[in-house]
Amino acid sequence: MSDSLVLGLDTFGDVLEDDDGSTKTYAASIRDIVDHAVIADQAGVDAITLGEHHRPEFAISSPEIVLATIAGRTSRIKLGTGVTVLSSDDPVRVFERFATLDAVSNGRAEVIMGRGSFIESFPLFGYDLADYELLFEEKLGLWAKLLTEQPVTWRGKTRAPLTDADVYPKTENGLTTYVGVGGSPESVIRTARYGFRLMLAIIGGAPGRFRPYIDLYHRAVAELGQPAEPVGVHSPGFIADTDEEAKELLFPRFKRVRDKIGAERGWAGEVTREHFEQEAAAGSVYVGSPETVARRIAATVRELGVQRFDLLYTSGSVPASAAAHAVELYGTKVIPMVRDILSS
Repeated sequence: MSDSLVLGLDTFGDVLEDDDGSTKTYAASIRDIVDHAVIADQAGVDAITLGEHHRPEFAISSPEIVLATIAGRTSRIKLGTGVTVLSSDDPVRVFERFATLDAVSNGRAEVIMGRGSFIESFPLFGYDLADYELLFEEKLGLWAKLLTEQPVTWRGKTRAPLTDADVYPKTENGLTTYVGVGGSPESVIRTARYGFRLMLAIIGGAPGRFRPYIDLYHRAVAELGQPAEPVGVHSPGFIADTDEEAKELLFPRFKRVRDKIGAERGWAGEVTREHFEQEAAAGSVYVGSPETVARRIAATVRELGVQRFDLLYTSGSVPASAAAHAVELYGTKVIPMVRDILSS
C-alpha cells in the first residue's frame, strides 16, 4: 500500500505573514505558494492542490492560472484543485482550462470537483442558492459527458443545451476527477454513480468516524458496476521541527479562521486550546514534528484504508517562511516515515 499511496499537500491560498508579522499582499502570497509548490516538487511530494475561494482570507480565486505557473517550474508533482466550485462555473470552460493545464504540464492535471462549502461565488457569478443541489447535479452530469472527449448532446435547466458539441483541446490521456465530499451519504453515492474518485474532507473529530462513508462508496461502486477507484482524505495540519513550535505557530491562526467561519455558520462556541490539543492528539489536525505527523497520518491511512492523504498545510496566515519549511519537512521527512511505517 505504501508504494501506491499518494501523499499530497493542499492550500486554500491563505494570505500569509512576513517574518516580521506583517500581512503580505495577495500578490505576494500567491507568489509564495508557487515557491512552496516548487519546494514540494523537489522534496518528493506527490501532489499539490489549490482551493478556489472568493473571500478576503484567501488569495487564490483562479487556481488553474496558479497551477499553470507551477507547471512551468516543476517536473513531476501532480497539479489539482481542492476544490473547483463546479456549481458556479461552466463545465465546458472548466474542461477547456484543465485540458490546457494538462497539456502544459505534460499530463499532470487533476481536478477535485465540489459544490462549494463557501457560498460567495454564487451571488458573485449570478447563481441562486436555492438551486444549490440542482446546479451541482446537472453540471457534474455534463462534466461526466465532457470527459469522454466525444461530441456532447445535453439538456438541463442550469445552462444552455448542447447538441453534438465538440470541446477542445483534447487531452492525451484523459483527466483524473475526484469529487470532494464533506460527509453526505447522497454525495458519496453520486460520486460512485459517475465512477469518480472520492475525496473526503475531514476537518474535525476522529478520522475513524468517516469509515462508513468509505465503505458506502465501495459498496455503491461495486453495485453500480463501476471500476474501483482510489479514495483520498484531506485534513488540516502544520509541521515544524518540534511539536511545541508547530502548535504555537498554528493555534492562534487556526483559531482565528475557525472562529470567524464558525460565527458565520452558527457553530457553537469558539475554538479553545483544549479542543485544539484534542484534535492534535486524536482528531483531524495533524500538527507537530515530522515524527508526530507521520505517525498520525500513517494511523489514519491504515484505519480508513485510503489511497491518498492531502495535508492542508496552511490553516490561517502562517509566516510564509514557516510554511515553506513545513513543505520541505513534509516531503523530505514525513513522507518517507509514513511509507516506512506502512511497510513495516
